[in-house]
Amino acid sequence: MNELLKALQKIEERINYLIQIKDFTNWGNLFGFQETCTKLKQNPYEYHEEQFASEIRKLNDSISFLEERAEEQLTPMERVRIVRTIERFSLKDILENVYEDYTELGGQDEANIDPAMVCAKATIVRKIKNKPYTATVMVIGQETGHGEEFRNGGSCKPEGNEKALRYMKVAETEGIPIHFYIFTPGSFPIEEYPGAAQQIARNIYTMTKLRVPLVSLISEGGSGGAEAIGLSDFRLMCSHGYYSVISPEGAAAIEGRIREGEKVPKELIEVCAERLKLTARDNRSMGTIDAIVKEPQLGARHDDFAFFAQIRAEITRATDKVVLSTKSFKAFRDWENKRRKQKTERKDLAVDIPWDLNPDEQRRLLVLRSKKYREIGMIGFGGHPDPTETIVKQFQEKSEKVYYNLRYDVLKNSHKQVKKILREVSGEGSVILKRLSTPLNTVKDFFAKDDGPKTPPLRITHNQSVPQTPQLVQDPLELTDIYTSPRANEDKTITCPNSHTHGCKDLWVPDLFGEFAGVCESCGHHFPMEYKWYLHNIFDPNSIFFFATDIISGNPLGYTGFDARLNDSKEKTGRNSGNMTFTANVMDIKIVVSMLYQDFRSGTVGSAEGEKFVQACELATRKKRPLLSYVHTTGGIRIQEGTLGVTQMPKCTMAVREYIDAGGLYIVVYDNNSYAGPVASFLGCSPYQFAIRSSRVGFAGIRVIRETTGTDIPPDYHSARNALKRGHIQGIWDRRDFRRNLHKSLMTMGSHNLYYR
Repeated sequence: MNELLKALQKIEERINYLIQIKDFTNWGNLFGFQETCTKLKQNPYEYHEEQFASEIRKLNDSISFLEERAEEQLTPMERVRIVRTIERFSLKDILENVYEDYTELGGQDEANIDPAMVCAKATIVRKIKNKPYTATVMVIGQETGHGEEFRNGGSCKPEGNEKALRYMKVAETEGIPIHFYIFTPGSFPIEEYPGAAQQIARNIYTMTKLRVPLVSLISEGGSGGAEAIGLSDFRLMCSHGYYSVISPEGAAAIEGRIREGEKVPKELIEVCAERLKLTARDNRSMGTIDAIVKEPQLGARHDDFAFFAQIRAEITRATDKVVLSTKSFKAFRDWENKRRKQKTERKDLAVDIPWDLNPDEQRRLLVLRSKKYREIGMIGFGGHPDPTETIVKQFQEKSEKVYYNLRYDVLKNSHKQVKKILREVSGEGSVILKRLSTPLNTVKDFFAKDDGPKTPPLRITHNQSVPQTPQLVQDPLELTDIYTSPRANEDKTITCPNSHTHGCKDLWVPDLFGEFAGVCESCGHHFPMEYKWYLHNIFDPNSIFFFATDIISGNPLGYTGFDARLNDSKEKTGRNSGNMTFTANVMDIKIVVSMLYQDFRSGTVGSAEGEKFVQACELATRKKRPLLSYVHTTGGIRIQEGTLGVTQMPKCTMAVREYIDAGGLYIVVYDNNSYAGPVASFLGCSPYQFAIRSSRVGFAGIRVIRETTGTDIPPDYHSARNALKRGHIQGIWDRRDFRRNLHKSLMTMGSHNLYYR
């Protein structure tokens, strides 16, 4: 009877699991089966053993049938619920069942820098021709825990991501591969140093050029939290996991314009989960992951030991594949890849290939990683050139690269060397000449002494004219003042929002948006200005030339209703995307500019915007020009593009890292509201970040922080002043001094690689 009771308990667990997946509904009469289990448990000895066993068999058959039907009909939202159940396997289960042994670094359990992030030195056994080979790896990933509150559900604080970064560098120093495991709904949105957005940006920036193989496995991948440890050479994903730009509940709140405190309709959540294309199959078709790890029916749980053996095999094969791709012996690579594709042979390596890489292999690894992320998201936008145009463009880019390398690296450096030698020679010559001439000059001065009257001072008589003071010339570093806001035509006054604290007088609108440049003369409050004001007043007149205008924002997921919204934005702005890329001059210094602006989908970043940013980085690299990223406004990653949008974070960071490594000067200036993914990646990684006074910069908005953390934050939490205190930005600019400060930065910051240095 004890065995039967244990079997009954197992069936009850399966029923409860199904109820969780079906969102506590009576799907397939689950509540009825639950009541039957309860009755059998309460009165087990009222049945004969055979009768009791028969009831259990009936229950087992019924639940098995329901499990099969549920697996066949799984919706995207049900996959999300599978990932969120406490029965789901976690990182600790993987460490204990996939690896031979491990040592946790940075603390254990509650005595930890951040218990939601686990870093461990581990060993894993690889079988090659049935012989075991032990390899050492670094394991980094989020730990959700099994109902443990102190793990924060895998939502890492900034210090947790900083811990991950520290041990990434340790792995690079030791030359061992890194295995990332992603189990997070998203990062914990706090701005205190080191700051959620800034730390994610630092992590992504570092991962772009780590000189060791990087392999990741995604179970639950939520937005920027996943990207903090997600950039990899090979990305695996569990078949019942999800990887998304935002949670279905968050998307539903945005789409339904749900006010704070109101309940989001379940039907809308289900619809958004479907639209976001967050399943493993969807992500594989979009190219945001490389392979899928098959899970057992209704998802793997913490006691599915066969699944852990499968993870071991898949993670070692993925690491082998990355290492194999770096080998210089092409014939061996081709033979090994061909052998693996043959279904008759096993996919394991036939020979032992060590996982440590020599310098040449490391360089090849970084080239392949760069190429991988350059190609991500290319299906997400329109305006691709035809093959003929592509060939012409590639030829033009290569020609430009050769020309500018020759002009600035070879000829200019040679010229500098000649000038340096001449200066040194002339300096040495002048010293010798001075030594020889000093005695002669002393004798000359002695005999030339004259005690006669000195020349009288200059006196101006009444008949002499006084020299006229020259007319003042306008400072070329002042705003060009060739554009006035249309709001200056409104004949009215408005009240400054700081009038109750600073006693500001009412402002006459024609002055405020005219000569005052939208700045209160009393307190310095900056009113928002349209992006056109910056285009005309910051850069030299007639110096702006747009490029990559043929790239068009699209609707790659077929998100319902989004085509109409995109068309509205295109008609409203007359542009094809939310990122304007152009070349311009500041006091005749040529620069490349990427501008995210509010008028097009609130400056959100999708595949088109990311591609234009990458092309701006490449142009600035080729022509050795400074790169300015001016953020008029950005609302984050465009949720309607799903993971095609969120992968722009590593893609753009890879491009800007390569630009900075080539000696470029990358400056970011925030204005108005700048939040989320772009700030947590390709904007936040800049060494020179500035904010216009009165702007707001951060990772998440007030409502998201309140709902996530359960705490209220002060109104000025995201202010530029607080961002400066936390070290997020390097300075605050007054809008009236934008042109002056930008010119000063161009002249004093950056390396000697710039064309004008």
